Order: sequence, then C-alpha cells, then structure tokens
Amino acid sequence: MRRKNRRRAFASEGDDVNPLHAVANLFDVSIVFAVALMVALVTRFNMTEVFGKEDYTIVKNPGKENMEIITKKGKEISKYKANNETGSDRKGKGKRVGTAYELEDGGIIYVPDE
Repeated sequence: MRRKNRRRAFASEGDDVNPLHAVANLFDVSIVFAVALMVALVTRFNMTEVFGKEDYTIVKNPGKENMEIITKKGKEISKYKANNETGSDRKGKGKRVGTAYELEDGGIIYVPDE
C-alpha cells in the first residue's frame, strides 16, 4: 500500500498543468512551418536573386499588353508597367549606338557600334 501512495504523491507534485503551454507550442510549430514554406517557395521559383546583393532586371510577360519590368539597383527596387504610350514624348534627337539581333531560340544579342 505504501508504494502506491508514494507513486500517487510523486505524480501529483509535478502536475501543475498550464493550458497556455500547449498554445505556445502550437505557435512555435506554426512559425517554423511558415518559414519552411517561404524558403520552399523561393527555391522552387528560383527567386534567390531577390535576396542577393547583385543588381537584376526581370521582364514579366515580354511583348504583351500586361508586360512589367522589375529592376533592382542596390537596395532600390522599381517596377514599370507597360501602357499604350510610345516613347515619342522625349525631346531631342538620338543616335545609333548598336544593333540588336534576335536568335532562333528567342534570345537577343546587342552589339554596340564602335
């Protein structure tokens, strides 16, 4: 009999159950899940350059009405949306600076004039 009483007394001493401990654990699990999901999406869509230090330019939907150009220079990110306006609103005259060639695979090569 004495053994059973000791076990019960020992078990009841450390049973201060706080229901908020379970909520805190769920919060921790949800934060880990959210970070893992963000990392998975960034690596899946090959967007690791967004977090790098080098400058880049992304063209979304090239040649279409909803084309967008996203550029990053240093810490500044700018976004340009296409519209139906042409570049004729610039004043002054330009000069030829090179030639652009379109390849069979859709790539473009720029050759500057010397």
